[in-house]
Amino acid sequence: MGDSGVGHGGDAARRAGTGRRVPTAARAVLRALREDLWSTAARPLPPIATPGGQMWQPAVVVLLVLIAAVIAPFAVNALAFSPRYGIGMGTALLLGVVQAATPVVAAFRPVVAWWVTTAAMAVTAALPALAGDVSTAGGLTPWTGPAITAQAGVLFLLALRLRPRATAGALAVGVVVGLLCALLPPGARPAGVGQAVAILVTAAVLGAALRGRQVARSELIVQEELTAGERARRALLEERNRIARELHDVVAHHMSVISIQAQVAPHLVEAPSDELRENLAGIRDSAVEALAELRRVLGVLRSEDAVADGVRHAPQPTLDRLDDLIGTVRGAGVGVDTQIKGERRPLAPGVELSAFRIVQEALSNAMRHAPGARVRVEIGYHAAVLAVRVTNTAASGPVPPARDGGHGLLGMRERADMLGGDLVNGPLPDGGYEVLATLPLEDGS
Repeated sequence: MGDSGVGHGGDAARRAGTGRRVPTAARAVLRALREDLWSTAARPLPPIATPGGQMWQPAVVVLLVLIAAVIAPFAVNALAFSPRYGIGMGTALLLGVVQAATPVVAAFRPVVAWWVTTAAMAVTAALPALAGDVSTAGGLTPWTGPAITAQAGVLFLLALRLRPRATAGALAVGVVVGLLCALLPPGARPAGVGQAVAILVTAAVLGAALRGRQVARSELIVQEELTAGERARRALLEERNRIARELHDVVAHHMSVISIQAQVAPHLVEAPSDELRENLAGIRDSAVEALAELRRVLGVLRSEDAVADGVRHAPQPTLDRLDDLIGTVRGAGVGVDTQIKGERRPLAPGVELSAFRIVQEALSNAMRHAPGARVRVEIGYHAAVLAVRVTNTAASGPVPPARDGGHGLLGMRERADMLGGDLVNGPLPDGGYEVLATLPLEDGS
């Protein structure tokens, strides 16, 4: 008895819970429909990933206008002269033009166009019913052939611009309104409803699928851009670290020389004065202190780079090793021509090192991106600048896809900027490529 009471109480509670959930769900559905379909705002298309895709949108609008012009006469004819509808010419003309124009409106205001085409469908079905011609119409359908074409087009454009939930809501409302228009009049014999619903569902699914594909491609492109940007920043930082290490070696060498010379200088002068000894000692102490500080600041860079750690004591390359570098490239089968303009002379270590690295990277780029091309290296010793120009002819073989995102160019530009110079690069009219760096010589050497 007790169990039975509990069972009845549990059933009542479940029915009460179900009774509460149904209104709640209904309110949620109505709220979603209002949010999605009660708006006159323009809904932009998802970003078009294809380059130049935006330029086709005006052409699409022109195409929709042409389609509307073709549909309109058929829509007016069906409404005015079909025994199924028998609407007067004035009303048929108004409804037919409105139905035909809705796809054009949908290109800008898809929700508004959808409401208009749904209302036109309801009016189309209501007029014969009000005139009492339903029983003689040979079967009632709220959709004429042109009307279902226009409504499917509107639904397709709406699905392209709105999220799938809104598309599903528009489809459901349109189908429900159509079925009510076809079934409610007394004595009505619905016809063609199944085909119309299938056409609308197909349009909605196709539009939603294309929108989903476009959204996915756009998100993928955004991610690729973020990844490329992050890769470029990482490459730039690595190149800066490399430059810092190399400059550290150059500066450390000179500071060491200064320290040693300051220490030796008093012994090279007969009876040096106390002031001279004191000044030279100060110079040595400053050099040693600067060297220690430089090593402390840049020590982290060395410890994080095993490769650099292995070559830390190797002498930094200068333009004196340019012939060795070009010989190595020639040994790899690449034709390289060289030209030295001006008087070849020693330059500041930073300039020599950067010029060598720029030539080295430009040669590497030519080998990677222009297989079979001939390369020309020109070094110009001018009064105030050192010009480094590396050009290559067009590739004679298949060009492999780029994988490093142009990070070599970032490094070359960073080196030129570090010295206050400039670097330009770009394709040549004959299909080749040019890298031109101008490095200032502060001392005019």
